[in-house]
Amino acid sequence: MSNVLPFKRPSPFEKHKGKTLCKNGFHKWKIKTDKKFDVKEGKLVTVYECERCGETKVEAR
Repeated sequence: MSNVLPFKRPSPFEKHKGKTLCKNGFHKWKIKTDKKFDVKEGKLVTVYECERCGETKVEAR
């Protein structure tokens, strides 16, 4: 037998869950630790990634 898939259309609440805060600039930033040094600038870099929407920002020190 095959798996039965639900054909219910997602409600607007489910579709946009967690995105309204990010649209208004209230991101949930988390530090990514895979890249710590920028070769072109020659500086230490902190890379932040939003847990909800995936947007990244870079802060050079």
